Amino acid sequence: MSREITKRYYSISEVAERFNVSQSLIRFWEKEFDNLRPTKNSKGDRRFTEKNLIQFKLIYHLLKEKGFTIKGAKQEIKENRAKYIMKQKVVEKLEKLKSGIEDLKDQI
Repeated sequence: MSREITKRYYSISEVAERFNVSQSLIRFWEKEFDNLRPTKNSKGDRRFTEKNLIQFKLIYHLLKEKGFTIKGAKQEIKENRAKYIMKQKVVEKLEKLKSGIEDLKDQI
């Protein structure tokens, strides 16, 4: 069964590749959204944690998939943050379950 390997930290280039966005867009959203604050190492490189990825995924969903404006996304996050995060966690678990079932199906 394939398992997604998680890392402690992700670079900005890994995040950009994962979401198919530019690094400059990530830096812009970082300035716009207070809840998206990756840590930086001694060289100043951004280090995104799993928590940062969850926050980024929410911002991405609202702006790119739902078509919110930045102002609208900020308001939506402020009002419904817990709901969106719970929904994302459920979707991720279902996707992992689906992947596991497909792996089992292929083994049969």
